[in-house]
Amino acid sequence: MTEIDDTTWHIYAKDRCIYHNLTEEEFEEKWQLLQVMVDLISSDYSQDDLSYERLAPKVGLGGPGKLLPVDEEHSY
Repeated sequence: MTEIDDTTWHIYAKDRCIYHNLTEEEFEEKWQLLQVMVDLISSDYSQDDLSYERLAPKVGLGGPGKLLPVDEEHSY
């Protein structure tokens, strides 16, 4: 039986959620893009303003997600 990973990701710029409920693949793509964009574009944001949360799979249909600790050594 294959295990389905329903872990989701949220990306924040300062305190504002700019992407929510991303799959890991979507997260990796958007996170890398944002890291490059803040260096290239003149804006009020820097790489230090970007953050993310990883949430565990939901419990039941529409149940709450559990916030998972962010691994500081992750390659993102």
